[in-house]
Amino acid sequence: MKTLFKLILLLLILDFTPAFSQDQVSYLGQNLQNGDLIFVGAQSENLSGAINRVTQKTENASFDHVGIIEIKGDSLLIIHASTQKGSVREPLDSLVFRKNSTPKQFAIYRLNDPYQSSIDQAINTSKTLLGKPYNWSYVLNDSSLYCSDFVERAFRHASIFQLEPMTFKNPETGNTDEFWIDFYKKLNMEVPEGKLGCNPNGLASNPKLIFIGYLINQF
Repeated sequence: MKTLFKLILLLLILDFTPAFSQDQVSYLGQNLQNGDLIFVGAQSENLSGAINRVTQKTENASFDHVGIIEIKGDSLLIIHASTQKGSVREPLDSLVFRKNSTPKQFAIYRLNDPYQSSIDQAINTSKTLLGKPYNWSYVLNDSSLYCSDFVERAFRHASIFQLEPMTFKNPETGNTDEFWIDFYKKLNMEVPEGKLGCNPNGLASNPKLIFIGYLINQF
């Protein structure tokens, strides 16, 4: 009788335990899951190179953009803050196969199992941020967003990522990178050294994420 009672109790627990979807969609050599993060490989020049120079943490991770993957039926979407479009939800193909774009590397990262339960709310939160313009100053505010800021806010309820003091100094010289001096001069702003923020390389180095692999993109 006790054994039967325990079995019934176990079935009730399993029935009412929230199930977190692990459905996967095959895409360019990787099996993607809802809530995966896609990181875009940095270039060596212009804004991309400037971001990477002052934020790169390891030789193996060199990124200048990040977005959240959403699986909706058979569709793969990306929710992100784009320099071209602001905060948008659009087909993943529109990023990976963007016209007139130089070839890029796309890396997939996934939250470790204990944090998978944060994904549904993160995606819901991200949708409330859509329509905001891109934040070109990289100084945090509530009216505009940049890519890693967008992702950090989406997962903020679960404290997945942390804001850290930003630096715009080139680690090779110890001085503020010349690109950023000119960049903020054009905005009539002082370089926001030390202000709180985040960046794709910092997010990718988070121990709550695991590296899944690179998309195999045929250009």
